[in-house]
Formats: sequence, structure tokens, C-alpha cells
Amino acid sequence: MASVYILHSTKLDHSYIGSCRDLPYRLKQHQEKLFPKSFTAKADDWNLFLSIDDLEYQQAIAIEKHLKEMKSKTYIQNLKKYPEIETKLVEQYK
Repeated sequence: MASVYILHSTKLDHSYIGSCRDLPYRLKQHQEKLFPKSFTAKADDWNLFLSIDDLEYQQAIAIEKHLKEMKSKTYIQNLKKYPEIETKLVEQYK
């Protein structure tokens, strides 16, 4: 199973969108700055804003791509505010 996740940094006032097969391990990689040249290495205050779990890996990649193409802070905030958007995304990319 896989997940799509959104991290938020207050310091950068920016969100990071990713997908992975093992969310706890991936979050640990971000926190430990395992990849020093990555975007998330620029800040220390990344918090998990939202995750969509129990997805097929290809489904997670498709949802990640969709979220990145939206390029909208409002859309990302609405994902958390209106859970039905998440439900529709999961169905749309089955």
C-alpha cells in the first residue's frame, strides 16, 4: 500500500507534496535530511499536514501529480477542510 502526503513548513510558508510506500520511513528521511540537496532540507519545521493512505502505488503517484498540477494553497487547505474532495480523488484515480 502507498500514501500521498503533504508537509507544511511555517518557516518557508510552503507545502511539499510527495508519495511513498512507507510513510513513517519517508517522514523520518525528511526529518533527518537524508537528502541534503532536497527541497525539504531547506527547513527544520516540516509538519505532516495531510496524508491519504491505503492507496495502490500507481494511484498515489497519480494523486500526487494531480495535487502538484493544481498549484493552489487554497486547494490543499480545502482537502483538509472538505474530506469529500479526498474521497473523490481516491475514486477518480482508482
